[in-house]
Amino acid sequence: MKARHLVWLRRTTQTLFLCFFLYLLIESRLPQDIYVNYSGAFPAQQDLRLDLPVTFFFQLDPLVGISSLLSGYHLIEGLLWGLGIVLLTIALGRAFCGFICPFGAIHHAVGWCKPALKGDRMIQANQKSSGQKIKYFILILVLVAAVIGLNLSGLLDPIALLFRSLALAVLPGLGAGLRSMFDALAASDIKLINLLSYGAEILVSPVFGYSHQAYQTAWFIGILFAVILFLNRVRPRFWCRFLCPLGALLGIFSRFSILRLVKYPEKCTQCNLCVKHCQGSASPRPDQNWETAECHMCFNCFNVCPEDALAFRFSWTPKLTQKPDIGKRAVLGGLCAGLSLPFLGRLDGRIDKVSDPRLIRPPGSLAENDFLELCQRCGLCMKVCPTNAINPTLAEAGMAGFWTPHLIMTQGYCEYTCTLCGSVCPTGAIQEISVKDKIEQPVKIGSAYIDRGRCLPWSGNAPCIVCQEVCPTSPKAIYLKNDVIIRPDAAKLEVQLPYVDLKRCVGCGICENKCPVRGLPAIRTIAAGESRSLQNKILL
Repeated sequence: MKARHLVWLRRTTQTLFLCFFLYLLIESRLPQDIYVNYSGAFPAQQDLRLDLPVTFFFQLDPLVGISSLLSGYHLIEGLLWGLGIVLLTIALGRAFCGFICPFGAIHHAVGWCKPALKGDRMIQANQKSSGQKIKYFILILVLVAAVIGLNLSGLLDPIALLFRSLALAVLPGLGAGLRSMFDALAASDIKLINLLSYGAEILVSPVFGYSHQAYQTAWFIGILFAVILFLNRVRPRFWCRFLCPLGALLGIFSRFSILRLVKYPEKCTQCNLCVKHCQGSASPRPDQNWETAECHMCFNCFNVCPEDALAFRFSWTPKLTQKPDIGKRAVLGGLCAGLSLPFLGRLDGRIDKVSDPRLIRPPGSLAENDFLELCQRCGLCMKVCPTNAINPTLAEAGMAGFWTPHLIMTQGYCEYTCTLCGSVCPTGAIQEISVKDKIEQPVKIGSAYIDRGRCLPWSGNAPCIVCQEVCPTSPKAIYLKNDVIIRPDAAKLEVQLPYVDLKRCVGCGICENKCPVRGLPAIRTIAAGESRSLQNKILL
């Protein structure tokens, strides 16, 4: 196949896989037929499941599978897809990076749109550098930490990072901006502009959401994503060259590749076009040793060489290609960091002593140690949550649990018959449960308690029974007792005082979310009483 055909094939597959990734990202939500007919509660006995394979790219990612296996001794669903990528790498080198990876495609496009470096500066920037060993340091850190029992791969895994950034920062940010613009147009006195704003909002809402989506630390996630993209102006595909742990893993397997770059030094005129257009700083020039582990299989060097001094050929010889230049410092540094972080993550006592009362995990979550062994911090459960309750943690789970999911009940609540979060978890950190199991066991994620000083009837300020009305359990976990309260002005007030039955409360948080006392509700949900932990029980 001619070089230009290979380049166009790469561009086509990059575009298709990126579009497929974005499509799955958008469709990671409550099914639209249920949303349109939503009347305050989901169908009682219907298990909510997504028809599309939203975890497909996580199954393709061998780093997700390997880290889950090392940390939790768990074979994730679809592990064979990741094994297939490893076999593809053994056959064709880092073809995943050049043809499939949606994050790589975005970096490629950003670097191509407006490159900061041109001419000789680009040639100099594309020379091999010691900084390319950093990704091996990160890979070793992640794998060693996984062996000890802390899964950190999702923090820097390209698929998890891309999904988290788009789902929690980019899409909500764009949605908020578009919604503000449509609101401004809707306020116009011109009827045509009014109609256009309403029509446009109907069209974009299925993509960006029908309401304002907010996530804790989303601003930081968005800034980090923007910085990573900006680094492409420093070096083309900066992330892929220097930081990507998946690229480092595939680079190790690429040493066995049978597709190799064949060089003809006698034809080379030292024009350096191959170096200028190389996306991985893989030393493509004929007088240099080809860095197989750094080659993204973009075929640019093959395509731009005017003298046909370069060509990709299948080689069936048993001789391996040049081994990755990992470096002793990267190995020792990765080992030290990988051994240190899991232990440093326990020093705050969140795992071994007393957990934060705000750390309410999604229903079906494993016990905390097991949860941290498998959670990829990818944001899938957060994106799919229909009430926007599931958010990334900041300090609630300590350093070891940074960006893992927990519920913030003032933003949303756990819908009583919803089990979507467990159905989309790519690693099983949140188990897939049925509505029947969730209700009948029941699955408790916490317990509610009443702050009598803020509660309207208990403080003698006004009658209120909102928490009892919205409680979804049957029988209700919140019950009322008639009483007479003396108001601050000495007047008597007949009220119904709310009480919480801890045996029936499942910690769904709808009472906290709907409480009319805003800011700091008068009834709040804490993690105590969760069924996933024997140490966090209230009632023995």
